[in-house]
Amino acid sequence: MTELREDAFLGGRLRILQPMRGYRAGADAVMLAAACPACDGDTVLELGCGAGVALLCLGARVPGVRLTGLELQPTYAQLAQRNAAANAIPAELYQGDLARMPDALRGQSFDHVIANPPYFTQGMPAPDSGRGRARHEATPLPMWIASGLRRLRPGGWMTLIQRADRLADILVALSASAGAITILPIAAREGREAGRVIVLARKGARAPLRLLSPFVMHAKPSHSADQEDLTKAAQAVLRGGAALSLGSPNFR
Repeated sequence: MTELREDAFLGGRLRILQPMRGYRAGADAVMLAAACPACDGDTVLELGCGAGVALLCLGARVPGVRLTGLELQPTYAQLAQRNAAANAIPAELYQGDLARMPDALRGQSFDHVIANPPYFTQGMPAPDSGRGRARHEATPLPMWIASGLRRLRPGGWMTLIQRADRLADILVALSASAGAITILPIAAREGREAGRVIVLARKGARAPLRLLSPFVMHAKPSHSADQEDLTKAAQAVLRGGAALSLGSPNFR
């Protein structure tokens, strides 16, 4: 792996090593963790955990949660284990392919599955092979969702973050086995189209779909200086480690 750099998350509560020139998790991973409605004692599996940012952000917010991560790339799986130990957050990390689930995970079921699948379906991969694998889809998005649903117990919750233009694919993949779907659009600025969506769905549920008002990340109408301009809500999530409530009355 290339040279590593230590990054601060949740206002410095977490110190995470990530490759300087490989795939680097950022705000999307923190938002994913904040949207997962896990409680003390729940079990959580992250598919494609990378260096462990989302998983460890969730563990920092909900100390009693039981964390498991699956990562395809061995160097990132090892880095996730190293980051978990460095931050004193217990987690079981596995290296393997979600399309060929490791035997140790195949017999388990979880209260929650979270995932930040690769965003790009075409185009040139990034020069760094680790970044290219993390950002460009090799395993189809429907397979990510099907693999996650198989690992959920009945009534368990799947939380995803993805590009907004993949929402139709997500809904089709969820439709056979999950319901109570809640969609949170994420817009960079007020009045802008949503670039991301967070989708929460419950295995086996049949409640109606809910589309929430957009979550706005930045306060100013445009980027005017080399400084942070997060909204108060975004600061609470990204810096304060607050939960990102999707407002469902049926979490528990």
